[in-house]
Amino acid sequence: MKKMMLIIAATFIWAGSALTQCEEIYLKGYVIDTVKNQGFYNLMVINVTTQQGVFGRPNGEFSVYVRPKDKIAFSVKGYGKKFIEIPKQDRCAIDTVVYLSPNIQKIEEVTVYPIKSLDKIKEEREALSRRETRTVTGVDMLKSPITALYERFSKKAQSKRLVAEMEHQDNINLVVKELIRVYVSFDVVHLEEDQFVGFINFLNIDEHFLKTASDYELIVYIKDKLDHYKSLHPYLFD
Repeated sequence: MKKMMLIIAATFIWAGSALTQCEEIYLKGYVIDTVKNQGFYNLMVINVTTQQGVFGRPNGEFSVYVRPKDKIAFSVKGYGKKFIEIPKQDRCAIDTVVYLSPNIQKIEEVTVYPIKSLDKIKEEREALSRRETRTVTGVDMLKSPITALYERFSKKAQSKRLVAEMEHQDNINLVVKELIRVYVSFDVVHLEEDQFVGFINFLNIDEHFLKTASDYELIVYIKDKLDHYKSLHPYLFD
């Protein structure tokens, strides 16, 4: 009899404790920025367990009904998510504060290039000229044949000519680069800045054509060459 009474008493105690545990809990509180004091106009409080969510208020305040063991996520665009799990308890309301930290974004350095007008580039195209490197020309060659031969065959003179040719080619490439930059800005061609050099070397545009062609002729020519370049090097444009 005494044993039976103990079992009944234990049953009532267990039943009483079970009744005191809330099946539904009112969760409310505030979301606070860890860096600066501000509101959250896109705060979402998501019950991950039930896949339901509600919006918070602009001042960071929120309220929602949850159940024990529910997993709740607090999400704001530009911030890391915060998760809490609802414990079993005899209180049917929880008042809490949630701290969110903004995501730290690493922004790569960007170089901004000024875009020249087509008229300005046309002036530069027409002005292309190679620097004269020989000191003995024309009649002077007849008056000083030895000097002329020296200027023609000496390593120094050859170096000067080579430097002049390289500088001239650089000037041509710069003009072509400005042209491509304009075409890219107007979505005529699609090319990244770091792909310019490889394409310009492939283009190997004729100087006379560059100086005399119309804007339309240049656009058609460069677009056609770019298509050819992409077909030969598809791995550069994945």
